[in-house]
Amino acid sequence: MDREQVAALLAAHDVMPTQQRLDVGSVIFAKPQHLSADQIIDATRAMGSRVSKATVYNTLNLFCERGLLRTVNVDPTRQFYDPTTTQHHHFYNVDTGELADIPVGAVTIEAMADLPAGTAPVGVDVVVRVRNRDSAF
Repeated sequence: MDREQVAALLAAHDVMPTQQRLDVGSVIFAKPQHLSADQIIDATRAMGSRVSKATVYNTLNLFCERGLLRTVNVDPTRQFYDPTTTQHHHFYNVDTGELADIPVGAVTIEAMADLPAGTAPVGVDVVVRVRNRDSAF
């Protein structure tokens, strides 16, 4: 996705396309991928941007609020940003730190627990943790 396409995407979601937001958007919307905030910071700086860490985090939060990204929490200390916002699940490799999509429909939930009174389900996020076969446990 080029910068003009990123600008149009942001505008379509009522996000002002500032230089910093375009820089972050150019990285995260380049292709279907899962990146941490630190990876996004590194990539924006590698392309010559002088965006601050705080601005990247604020931009990512704004993108999530406006439905441009979703977060994937793989453990209490690790969060990824995913530009594929449709419902899907993930494999997380604990050895490499890589996150990969599970094909839509490959995971089914046979039964749903009784929900608390007055609530309705919004979605189910499954993260399947895997390890390389040759890794020591």
